[in-house]
Amino acid sequence: MSGDAPAARATVVPFAVVSFAYFAYTGLVTTYGTLWFQSLGYSTFAIGVLTALQSATRLFSPYAWGWVADHTGKRERLLTIAAVGSLVASTGYFVPADYAWVAFVTFALFVCTAGVIPISEATLALRVSSGGKLDVARYGRIRVWGSVGFIAAAMASGDVLESAGVGRFPLLVSLLLALLVVAAWRLPGSSEPAHPPAIEAGAIAVLRQPVVAWFFAGVFLTVLAHTSLYAFYSLYLASLGYGKDEIGRLWAIGVVAEVVWFWFQGRWLHRLPLHGWLAVAALASALRFALIAAFGAWVGVLVVAQCLHMLTFAAQHSACIAVITRHFPGRLRGRGQALYAVLGYGASGVIGGVVGGAMSTSLGLTSVFWAASGVALVAAWCCRRALQSDGAPPWQPSPPASPV
Repeated sequence: MSGDAPAARATVVPFAVVSFAYFAYTGLVTTYGTLWFQSLGYSTFAIGVLTALQSATRLFSPYAWGWVADHTGKRERLLTIAAVGSLVASTGYFVPADYAWVAFVTFALFVCTAGVIPISEATLALRVSSGGKLDVARYGRIRVWGSVGFIAAAMASGDVLESAGVGRFPLLVSLLLALLVVAAWRLPGSSEPAHPPAIEAGAIAVLRQPVVAWFFAGVFLTVLAHTSLYAFYSLYLASLGYGKDEIGRLWAIGVVAEVVWFWFQGRWLHRLPLHGWLAVAALASALRFALIAAFGAWVGVLVVAQCLHMLTFAAQHSACIAVITRHFPGRLRGRGQALYAVLGYGASGVIGGVVGGAMSTSLGLTSVFWAASGVALVAAWCCRRALQSDGAPPWQPSPPASPV
């Protein structure tokens, strides 16, 4: 091991802890949030609207957080502020109130949590990039701890909520956000290296480039298809008679596949261009959601569908981070990550939550997954256009960094 390895480990381990804490919270909310809303007596449409609120905050909140981070350079301090705000907002769930109050608390909570990913990803990408290229092997070894956190929360929380009742959901949310506050507080400070003045032409100018525009179109549609998973998968499984512990385990299978990808992606990502991987991920998404729609009662098929998470999320996410790192360098880094959240996870989630809720009410939950499969096919076409527009040479990983 090189002499720089201990220093590198001391730098990136805190990011691994932040990733673990944030995605543990995400695993809890994604897997059981809709079931808690259902326990409050809300209809599927009302739950879809609450889910859409999370995506609505991503229409403005990530870019606002990213803009402030880019202009102040105080990314770690802002990340701590976002984490503390999230924890404070989550305590609103302990107040017995009506639907309007729950919607307000949900909105406030997601305004704060929306700042965590663009800030932390921008800071992490800076630390694990070399020569403008993301070191995907090193990034994967850090990001994998987020997947571990997701698995731990999905499985452990399922057992807790099955035995103690889904009413314990707000307490678990606040406990995981408290862990995130501690993790964010311990992040080391950083400074952005010098960057050419031309870069400051602005994020919108970058967005106008055809390859970037087609890239974000593909991201938007791929994530729109995945709204069926994030908003309605647990409800769908519950409607088929699966218990909370079984639902948690099915979610966990998908994240185990994600862990495998992140750990070994340094060996695989160079085999296709980045936009090629995005096209593969979109096609795999179309297959995955068709399998869920057609064979939801077959556990074996659901396991296969969840294993496709390796491609539909993990490969897709890493390729997206690498594309953004290439096109949004320097002080545009935070805004590039924020655009990824806004254009990928903002509008798509609003549309998916509201339209999916309406479809499930009138046509049943199965229809949501068939629609998602069709949307994913259109996403694959957009990714193909991005691949055709990309004038960069075939992508190669950056040189290996010191072990982490």
